[in-house]
Amino acid sequence: MKPESRESRKAGRPPQDASHRLARAHRILDTAADLVLRWGYDKTTVEDIARRAGVAKGTIYLHWKTREELFAALLRRERVEMLTEVRRRLGDGRATLRDLLGALASEVLGRPLMRASILGDSEVLGRLTRQKRDGAAGAELGGDFQTYLGTLRGHGALRSDLSPAEHVTVLVSVLYGFLLVSPMMPSGYRPADERLAELIADAGGSATEAAAPVPADVTRAVTAATLEYVDAATEAARRKLRASLGIEAPEASG
Repeated sequence: MKPESRESRKAGRPPQDASHRLARAHRILDTAADLVLRWGYDKTTVEDIARRAGVAKGTIYLHWKTREELFAALLRRERVEMLTEVRRRLGDGRATLRDLLGALASEVLGRPLMRASILGDSEVLGRLTRQKRDGAAGAELGGDFQTYLGTLRGHGALRSDLSPAEHVTVLVSVLYGFLLVSPMMPSGYRPADERLAELIADAGGSATEAAAPVPADVTRAVTAATLEYVDAATEAARRKLRASLGIEAPEASG
């Protein structure tokens, strides 16, 4: 067996076992998530994360060049987990825009980091909210949301008097509006998270869906388009996460 070189034995050097290195990266991200939710991004240092994760500070920099890259990887991982759960919730049955909204809203409400990222919560994410986020208004799921809505509109499932861009505006306004306003309401007026997700789905669906019932073949086409969209968005999110974890090179646009 070829003896291990001195270079490979240097402290903090990534292990040759890729699975070991990946597991370590996720352990570091788990620690970062815990600390940023406790203290906020601005007060969470690489030293804090390294100490809590049981690794050397230099080890973290072998995975990510900067603290910002580390937290970008954390948010990308959160997006992948969110989309995976959205897809699970939709299952293999009927999947309309309203169903998609409900699943998305429920996942956002149950994920403090994702909610902070979408709303630009500076208390949690601090200066990170003023930098380019891994997503933007109208693209919470990733992928081409406007094209997806255009497909539904082409099937007659959405209002024809609104353009795809206007549908995006309405849906994002509903999602952001409910998420922003709910915490401001008196305690007796704040619905439970699952009920709030239902209200978001109902408001968004009522504002954008076609008034007349759609035939069964259109319902099947809408379901296929919705699941295809979520699957594509999930895979796009996974590619970005793999790049952040050093598993593959990032895309030119990333």
